[in-house]
Amino acid sequence: MAHIDLKQPILDKNDQLAAELRQRFADNHVFVVDLLASPGSGKTSTILATIDALRDEFNIAVIEGDIASSVDAERIKAQGTPAVQINTGGACHLESAMLKRAIDMLDLERLDLIIIENVGNLVCPTDFDLGENMKVMILSVPEGDDKPLKYPGVFQAAEAVILNKVDTLPVFNFDEEAFTSSVNQLNPQAPIFRIAATKEQGVHEWAEWLADKIRAVQ
Repeated sequence: MAHIDLKQPILDKNDQLAAELRQRFADNHVFVVDLLASPGSGKTSTILATIDALRDEFNIAVIEGDIASSVDAERIKAQGTPAVQINTGGACHLESAMLKRAIDMLDLERLDLIIIENVGNLVCPTDFDLGENMKVMILSVPEGDDKPLKYPGVFQAAEAVILNKVDTLPVFNFDEEAFTSSVNQLNPQAPIFRIAATKEQGVHEWAEWLADKIRAVQ
């Protein structure tokens, strides 16, 4: 029986454009982070805290990916950071063609860091290269410690893992030891940063690690 792979041509086209974007970023010495997480994990709060920690040294822009609305982009802009909104119209992930349109609206020569807030999803975004330097996974304590077992792909794809809302650990039945063990088994190279983004707890360690990555491409 003949088997037709409808997904591979889409990925091939995406990867070709992602390679072109990656070269543009490299030519302009811009570091790009693709943030992956579920809805409600605190992506935007983490981005705002990261910007606050790095804005004195780096010029930063944000690309917001959502199925609909521009709420998060408006929050970023209100803090004085350039932000471009991408509404996917139902798609559960960003693709390189979407990203290119957003990138064309930014002055790469004036930027050091672009943070992409991908659509809230733990499955689809891992398959799509955006030309980024690295993917980073955010999990919040209320989501549960079993997520690495349920969604191993996103943890394997991440170069770093952020555990957000650690200030709520006393409230939730979250086994941090089990979580850390699962992440280390899936991706032993990825550091785990414990933060409470809205309280600025642990953000300095994460931001300084990221700053070293940015400096390396400048």
